[in-house]
Amino acid sequence: QVQLVESGGGLVQAGGSLRLSCTASGRIFSTDDMGWYRQAPGKQRELVAAIPRGGSTNYADSVKGRFTISRDNAKNSVYLQMNSLKPEDTAVYFCNLQRPKSTSAASYVYWGQGTQVTVSS
Repeated sequence: QVQLVESGGGLVQAGGSLRLSCTASGRIFSTDDMGWYRQAPGKQRELVAAIPRGGSTNYADSVKGRFTISRDNAKNSVYLQMNSLKPEDTAVYFCNLQRPKSTSAASYVYWGQGTQVTVSS
């Protein structure tokens, strides 16, 4: 089993930056797809950024050019650098890991507990 723990959230003024970290209790494999999601009050959880096993990255249009996702399998971690933050970015941010099936286990999706990001005007 894998447990994900996020950190780095907090309160920041518009235009500021934050760096979110997600560390897995278990090992992150190169075959794992990882990403960041967020959920604002009254809204559905949405994909913010993803870095699949292939290494390519993709971002929501609303954060493209401002956020950067990266991963370090050796450190069992994934990161989200957030620059030029806007009040609209305020949400709980969740780390996500999708592990493909193998000969010994079925595929599974893991979620972190979430970290609050609040951007003030």
